[in-house]
Amino acid sequence: MFIFEMKRIIIVICGALLNSISLNFFLIEANVYASGFTGISQLLSSVFIEFLNLSVSTGIILFILNIPVTILGWYKVGKGFTVYSFVSVAFTTLFLELIPVLQLSEDIILNAVFGGVIGALGVGMTLKWGASTGGMDIIAMYLSRLKDRPIGSYFFVMNGGIIILAGILFGWEKALYTLVTLYVTTRVIDAIHTRHEKLTAMIITTKAEELEKAIHAAMVRGITTIPARGAFTRQDKNMLIMVITRYELYDLEHIINEVDPQAFTNIVQTTGIFGFFRKDG
Repeated sequence: MFIFEMKRIIIVICGALLNSISLNFFLIEANVYASGFTGISQLLSSVFIEFLNLSVSTGIILFILNIPVTILGWYKVGKGFTVYSFVSVAFTTLFLELIPVLQLSEDIILNAVFGGVIGALGVGMTLKWGASTGGMDIIAMYLSRLKDRPIGSYFFVMNGGIIILAGILFGWEKALYTLVTLYVTTRVIDAIHTRHEKLTAMIITTKAEELEKAIHAAMVRGITTIPARGAFTRQDKNMLIMVITRYELYDLEHIINEVDPQAFTNIVQTTGIFGFFRKDG
């Protein structure tokens, strides 16, 4: 367990490093903006420099913006998820301060594309291991639980606001390049880790009772268990069916690997649900 969690922390730190490289080597000098709180931090840093003649780094602003969000996540989203998200934010801030801001290329398209790809690799790695990069992820999860709307709609509003503000403040050409970065980022994250809010897990196992207890100990989620039989082995088994949020996928994989490494699990996108779904946990 300790080794597993250490791997998780290392992955989160590596994701923070990639996010920082994306910003300091590609996006900041090109005035192209990332998504979510990172993009807002870039915009505020640019506003301070351009209009107030104050030099406030993107990393410091990002850290400050995430303090109230971390408190919200701790009480309303989940303590484990929030702790790892804060680790990601803290190391992103640290790396942004340590890594020099360089302009590797004067071509804005190259900066937008490579910045988007490298940043998305960092975000995708972090999500895949059960954390987030903080900021909008935590707010979107909280709001989606209140309104039961897709997380993607909140990301769309936030990123749309970044594009519009970038256009108003620094010209619409910068806004269009920002749109390229956001598109690339979304596509790469989708390739690494699903961004759908709800997923259906179908678990074929011979240890149904043990899995049910382990899952209920870690999650507040309903499980439907039905009898199943292997067509080739003719062995009697059970199939556990449950709907989870994408942020719980890492924890579910970890539980299954601990209780029944031989279990077969199929994860599919859930486009909609009707009836009762526990939104807490």
